[in-house]
Amino acid sequence: MYRTHTCGELRSEHRGSRVTLAGWVQRSRDLGGMTFVDLRDRYGITQLVFNMDINRELCQHARKLSREFVIQVSGKVAERSNKNPKIPTGDIEILIEELNILNPAVIPPFTIEDETDGGDDLRMKYRYLDLRRPIMKKNIMLRHRMAQEVRKYMDSQGFIEVETPVLIKTTPEGARDFVVPSRMNRGQFYALPQSPQTFKQLLMVAGYDRYFQIVKCFRDEDLRADRQPEFTQIDCEMAFVERDDLLDAFEGLAKHLFKTILGVEVNYSFPKLPYDEAMENYGTDKPDLRFDMLIHDLTTLAKGKGFGIFDEAEYIGAICAVGCSEYSRKEVDAITAFVMRPQIGGKGLISVRINSDGTIKSSVDKYYQQEDLQSWVDMAGARPGDLLLLMAGNRHATLKALGELRLEMGNRLELRPDDLYKPLWVVDFPLLEWDEGTGRYYAMHHPFTSPKLDDMDKFATDPGKVKANAYDLVINGVEIGGGSVRIHDENLQKLMFKNLGLSEREAKEKFGFLMNAFRYGAPPHGGIAFGFDRWVALFAGLDSIRDVIAFPKNNAGRDVMIDTPSAISEEQFDELGIRLTD
Repeated sequence: MYRTHTCGELRSEHRGSRVTLAGWVQRSRDLGGMTFVDLRDRYGITQLVFNMDINRELCQHARKLSREFVIQVSGKVAERSNKNPKIPTGDIEILIEELNILNPAVIPPFTIEDETDGGDDLRMKYRYLDLRRPIMKKNIMLRHRMAQEVRKYMDSQGFIEVETPVLIKTTPEGARDFVVPSRMNRGQFYALPQSPQTFKQLLMVAGYDRYFQIVKCFRDEDLRADRQPEFTQIDCEMAFVERDDLLDAFEGLAKHLFKTILGVEVNYSFPKLPYDEAMENYGTDKPDLRFDMLIHDLTTLAKGKGFGIFDEAEYIGAICAVGCSEYSRKEVDAITAFVMRPQIGGKGLISVRINSDGTIKSSVDKYYQQEDLQSWVDMAGARPGDLLLLMAGNRHATLKALGELRLEMGNRLELRPDDLYKPLWVVDFPLLEWDEGTGRYYAMHHPFTSPKLDDMDKFATDPGKVKANAYDLVINGVEIGGGSVRIHDENLQKLMFKNLGLSEREAKEKFGFLMNAFRYGAPPHGGIAFGFDRWVALFAGLDSIRDVIAFPKNNAGRDVMIDTPSAISEEQFDELGIRLTD
């Protein structure tokens, strides 16, 4: 056999044992009469000792070893004189008697260390080397453990795992589809699924009342830190349930993962925050509840005093930065520059200082009396030593910018610790959202989301005010999953399609199979899809999902390691009946 033990296994109790190890050379240190080699595998690192006095030839052979050589060694476990408490095997070392080079290696393009000298592009090109780094192994192992715990919990709750097709038909779900040409059906195309949405609903019609799947999904959209063109969902559906049944079931999954993966007991029900309140108080539908700093509406108090920016604004809002009245002009200017970034969209920032003696000083003193400013302070609940930060403009855009400012101040004031978790449900989303460019409504979630039955009369008068029976799980400002109670009635589904501007013919072409299934007895049902990559990244304390995916794409959607997407041959084009045009 190549090894009797792994490189992370041996301890003091193994002293005197003869062992065989195999792995990669992490580093080698030549100290004259002794050569020390750190041997690494997936499980850890063990120090090897080659002694010139005991075996000169073997020691000289060891001096030829370089980083990332694959070797096999045999020897006796001995107690280490200079113990290393930073690694589990730090109390022992192996006195080597045999050395076999299984495969030499060229010098890698970056160091295989947690703190590597390789940039993102280089690491992505040599991803197989990047994955050797201990931190990357830790991330991939975390992903594995979470997947196993998901399956364990779902099985314990009576869910069955069912695989759904990868080659399907194109459906409008909010992003562009990846399309796949069919050789056997020339001129026709498959689409890769953005989610298994229609199939899991069909499984409910088929009588499989508790389904789940850890599944690959595909969306052809611009990328960012928490997006990839192919990503993984924990996809779930249940029949004969109402909203709170669904929330209880999937809240249980979240609590199970908190306990088994992080050792965190969450012994309370997650709060349920309506969408409208989330937007008004936090400026986002994925609020971070680890700190307060709510947004306060000062529109009525601040308008009509002759300050043009405020008088012309649809909305004026403020946050209170506790203990920040001593911020310098330079610090306030830096915050102003932050909110005026194009991706934030703020037009400027007004600051109001509440000094330690209770006096109030602002950048708009010439337009407002002290009693006016005091009313702002009272509305925001500010105290001496605090700093009010105000923004004005279009209501939606200003709330969004204030939400970003709130998160930025939370970071500056260190109010967002990585080891604190505050999960919640955001509920009662709008069913539809209006797009000025196309002049029609789109489904905020997807076209199969059920409206709140109390809002049915609004379809005829004001469709934009219809609320959805939908919900998102949010943890620390990250949307981990979203779902809804589904439409299971054919007539209601037709009404939904009509409000989305789909003709009866278009609806039949795209979703006729689902509508037909509803005619054979569809049970009430609903579900959720969790972003598995995001959840793993959150538990790993990472902002980007790329470092919890073994082989991700870069920001341009390319795999620079295998150099794809790439061209195909003329013969393949001919087989598919496709011709490229400029």
